[in-house]
Amino acid sequence: MSPDLLLVSNHSKVCVQLLDCMKGEVVSEVQLQGRPYRMCLTDRNTATVTVGGWQIQMIKVKDKTLTKGRALTVSGTIRGLTSCRNSLVVAYCSQPWLKVISMDGKVLHQFDKSGKSQHFNAPRFMCTTPGGSVFITDNDTHTITKVDEQLNLLQTFTSPLLYAPCGITAVTEDQILVCSQGNHNIMLLQPSTNTMSTLLGEDDGIENPYILTYCPDHKKIYIASYNTRTIKIFQMT
Repeated sequence: MSPDLLLVSNHSKVCVQLLDCMKGEVVSEVQLQGRPYRMCLTDRNTATVTVGGWQIQMIKVKDKTLTKGRALTVSGTIRGLTSCRNSLVVAYCSQPWLKVISMDGKVLHQFDKSGKSQHFNAPRFMCTTPGGSVFITDNDTHTITKVDEQLNLLQTFTSPLLYAPCGITAVTEDQILVCSQGNHNIMLLQPSTNTMSTLLGEDDGIENPYILTYCPDHKKIYIASYNTRTIKIFQMT
């Protein structure tokens, strides 16, 4: 939310929490009707979180206090979520895989599945670049797919270094960070050259990385691993 405030979905406690990174404490939390899975910001004061895989809940942030806004019920089971151009991009666990929906739930675009279903099997996490491109990780095919804001397929990326990719975040248009959970690495994808390299690994204390985000103000990476209660912070140069 800011250099000092981090918004976290707490799966086991069935809530969303606001953490003060300077003090290392929870300053606000809001309970949900089901377990939170994916979350994104739609603006600096509004977050959107998937609840139980079937609902999208809006959460307002004001004066370090979280409150629930309206909720959308969607068809299908949600696996991924990101925002783009005042809309939401949603990944599902079956065809049509991807949809762009308005903030009131209207379907604006959906992925053309004809002849392209091989690109997705288990889409998990998504991010949006400053230019409006959307990147999706697939945990089963070990790939990263890039689409535009109308869900037209642009590129697919893979690497021997990438295994069971999960969380993904954009630093710039050409710097995409990815959790390679199966290899215990954080990968740096550069789409312009179609290259991937290891940014952080087991020697840096990375184990089963599941989700990450980037703070542009302090150039810090926040990483949460699977089944842990800690968030590790790394300085990016």
